Amino acid sequence: MIPHGANRLAVKLGKEKRFSLRDDEFYPSHEAIDFYHRYKEDIALMAEMGFTVFRTSIAWSRLYPNGDEPLPNQEGIAFYRAVFEECKKYNIEPLVTLCHFDVPMHLVTEYGSWRNRRMVDFFARYARTCFEAFNGLVKYWLTFNEINIMLHSPFSGAGLVFEEGENEDQVKLPGRASRAGGERAGDQNRPRG
Repeated sequence: MIPHGANRLAVKLGKEKRFSLRDDEFYPSHEAIDFYHRYKEDIALMAEMGFTVFRTSIAWSRLYPNGDEPLPNQEGIAFYRAVFEECKKYNIEPLVTLCHFDVPMHLVTEYGSWRNRRMVDFFARYARTCFEAFNGLVKYWLTFNEINIMLHSPFSGAGLVFEEGENEDQVKLPGRASRAGGERAGDQNRPRG
């Protein structure tokens, strides 16, 4: 959880472990624009404004709440299917990002996020689920939003948290001395297993 206030930067940079909300810090209202309940209205407004493309993302945790479940959450699939069908109704093409700074928290706390080789398999299953479930509705996919954000904001961008005394550059720099970075960037020379 990334708070507002004095500790915000330390959490974003992965220097302070923050896996739950604190009462003494300000958090957003958690309501925002309420797209989940208003997507039909929002998409109709986009069409009225002449939009032909809608860039959005799928929340990994809406399809796999913990990230490591063997089967996806069918309610999550139904929600996104309804969103994409609504887009098609108005001739709006969905442009969908698979991972937009939203690694399921369970994968961070239990597996260490992208430090762990198993994340590649979890992500591949999630991506395959999306491609199969939304085949014919989504033509254009983006894998990771701003993949370089893991260098600048490791926790919010990739769920990376650093231990005291750890060499952060070895964890963050893709394709170099880092298993985490190499696997996230698709380094073909990465160690296996």
